[in-house]
Amino acid sequence: MYDERFPGLRRRGFLAATTGAAALALVGCGGGTDDAAEEGSSTPKRGGRLRAAFAGGGASETLDPHLANLFADVARAKALYDKLADYGPDLSAQPRLAASWESNKTLDRWQVTLRKAAFHDGKLVTAKDVLYSYRRIADPEQTFRAKASLEPIDLDASRATGDNGIEFVLKRPTAEFPNILAAFGAYIVPENAGETSDLDTKPVGSGPFRFVSFAPGRSAVFRRNDDYWEGAPHLDELEFVVANEESARVNALLGGQVEYAHELNPTTARAHEGKGQIEIVRLRNSAMQAFCMKTDRAPFDDKRVREAFFLIADRKELVDGALSGAGVVGNDLFGKGYEYYADSLPQREQDLDKARALLRQAGAENLKVTLDTSAVAAGFTEAASIFRDQAAKAGVTVDVKMGSKDSYWADILDSGTLCCYRSGAMPIEAHISQRLLTDSTTNATKWQHKDFDALYQQAQSTRDKTERAAVYERMQRRLYTEGGFLIWGFADWILGTARTVRGVEAKAPANTLDWARFDKVWLA
Repeated sequence: MYDERFPGLRRRGFLAATTGAAALALVGCGGGTDDAAEEGSSTPKRGGRLRAAFAGGGASETLDPHLANLFADVARAKALYDKLADYGPDLSAQPRLAASWESNKTLDRWQVTLRKAAFHDGKLVTAKDVLYSYRRIADPEQTFRAKASLEPIDLDASRATGDNGIEFVLKRPTAEFPNILAAFGAYIVPENAGETSDLDTKPVGSGPFRFVSFAPGRSAVFRRNDDYWEGAPHLDELEFVVANEESARVNALLGGQVEYAHELNPTTARAHEGKGQIEIVRLRNSAMQAFCMKTDRAPFDDKRVREAFFLIADRKELVDGALSGAGVVGNDLFGKGYEYYADSLPQREQDLDKARALLRQAGAENLKVTLDTSAVAAGFTEAASIFRDQAAKAGVTVDVKMGSKDSYWADILDSGTLCCYRSGAMPIEAHISQRLLTDSTTNATKWQHKDFDALYQQAQSTRDKTERAAVYERMQRRLYTEGGFLIWGFADWILGTARTVRGVEAKAPANTLDWARFDKVWLA
């Protein structure tokens, strides 16, 4: 099932309750052995095995990086493989296997130069490997998750310009081409990988860890790659273990069976934060929280009604109630803190008098609307109830309708008029292109304006970054005034670690390079 919190990722592994703490496949122990270091030292220490607990997907789990759909799949892929680029804390593309990139004047051809990096078998990463990987992802017979992201590239016309150079030919000007290189799932595998070897039993990547073993639905063990291009990891070994229930992950962490627990809820975080038994790590601005208004149908085809709903929302009450305070208020724009975010716009506050006046002007004084929600995501039902009560103060009757967890994301794409919505971190440009253009495939607000489309194309055709930022700001001002996303908050992504764990990056939102990354982590 599609999960908008983390685009491209399915949530099946998180909701399954078939695996408890007793099913953890644990091997070895977490203590370091190689170097001396005092407890609490900030100096990295080499050695030891770190055990990380994630929700899993049972027998369907895979190490094929192009098939990764679950959070655990992605974390394992990051340990074994690299991409040409990845997203920094502000969701700008940062070079990885690509040492540099440069466009022509018209932004429809890009030259990428590879850094010197080797696969685990000692062979250097070359342009042939890159082109093979991208063509594999783009195979129309496959359902690899990065396929849509690579669509702007004409892979038939693109070519190697030597062992470490690739000329990418694009179908149209694309100023944000580096975002494509950083796309979720766009990992580089050796030429012919998957054809000449089994990616689940003999995966060969260029990442910081080498393959040791993999038992789908149970565990995966990787060993330090001493020849990693960015420097060898501090850990000797990294083990991923499966615990589908949040309580199982927490209990394993408290019991010393694992040193890292992925995806904790705010209640758990509050119960343990500052108590000294475990460490709580909050990845800020990781998940947009919103209500989605369909702008192509009544009552939200009237922008005065949309503005009224913007003014009905008490964002702090929603963050405190639906997210248990684990987040920050939103301002009806995606990507708070990300590159190109229009932070100069005033923070919108609740104004019930103005909301009622706008509804009167629109002839909607006694408005009744249905709000679709579901237990598909934490906080959705709570947010719906809170907003229902807020709307009542403005004379609006909101009927909360519970939807199926299994089909919710598909149901709300075209049906209904108002729904709960969320999204994980992605570049603002990608949010616009995937959700806000006339031909966007996940345009849940039905925001379809040719002049807005033209502004996006103008931005993509603008070489100067300052000028391009001005176009993005103009687009965001329009969305702030009359868009269909009522973005009320940004949720923290919460992790738990043992007190001995160091180097977990707290400033990186989920979906970025430093989320679920273990080559910079060590055991004190």
